[in-house]
Amino acid sequence: MISRLRKNRKNSIDWNTLILEAKGFLGEYVGYSIEKIIKIGRCRMVGELMRNIVMITLASIVMAFAYNFLLIPHEILSGGLSGIAIMLGIVTPLNTGVLNLLLNLPLLILGVMKLGKRFIAYTILSVAVMSISLLIIPIYKATEEPILASLFGGVIVGLSVGIIFRASGSSGGFDIIAMLLSRKRDFPLGALISAMNGVVVAISGFVFSWDAALLTLVSIYATGKVVDTIHTSNIKLTLMIITSNGEDVKQQLLSRLQRGITMMDATGGYSGEGRKVLITVITRYQLAEVKSLIKEVDAKAFVNILQTTEVIGVFDRGTK
Repeated sequence: MISRLRKNRKNSIDWNTLILEAKGFLGEYVGYSIEKIIKIGRCRMVGELMRNIVMITLASIVMAFAYNFLLIPHEILSGGLSGIAIMLGIVTPLNTGVLNLLLNLPLLILGVMKLGKRFIAYTILSVAVMSISLLIIPIYKATEEPILASLFGGVIVGLSVGIIFRASGSSGGFDIIAMLLSRKRDFPLGALISAMNGVVVAISGFVFSWDAALLTLVSIYATGKVVDTIHTSNIKLTLMIITSNGEDVKQQLLSRLQRGITMMDATGGYSGEGRKVLITVITRYQLAEVKSLIKEVDAKAFVNILQTTEVIGVFDRGTK
């Protein structure tokens, strides 16, 4: 194109031809740029997917080590269905890994139909890896002190669960039950999970001893504290999203989350530019996925995450 322009300087310049060639060149450049951006976006999504898979896999294996090296040798249970699996594995000849998979299987099938695809896929991965690890890793008493086993076992389990939460998954069990119950009514999930764990502690006292029950309580408490430190200490969170791509962010949130969204118009105090403010309430299990989603649609969006004490009204947009 430039060579033709130089050549035409000696004669008359054909501006129509020049404009057409410029448009063609610009179109090719823009098309190449858009294609390159799409490829970069896909690479980032694949990279995030692989990172989450690796994090969940490693965290699940570490959790299995904590069970077989610290908790099970001292007859200390963890919270959730895994605690029940540990108890049944001690009192029956069945392996804890097999029992963990069997207890979670009905909930995983129900979760596939009722919960988010990404969340339940990561949860299935965590349950499968942990069950296989419990089956392969031998039971070994790493310490003779039950209180140390309870405390450090709980901390390691909490660290693993927190990492799995940050990767947009869960370790299954009571988390799935709580999420399923919360979809129709605004159940206090924290109290619900605590109540179910209390049942595990009581069962431990009757089946083994009350010393074992108290050690189980210490383990569950340590797990909860570490999870809160790594992830977030509140079950429900209010998100205030300020973005220039309000419609795109709204459509993505509505397509992936079962949550209502309120939109408002706003103006930037410094720039004077128009913005959209989106307000929604989510559970802590959805936080990592929502942050990733917003980053994909509008990396410059301003997001304020607020602690939510109570929700009154329709929490699930699918609720009538």
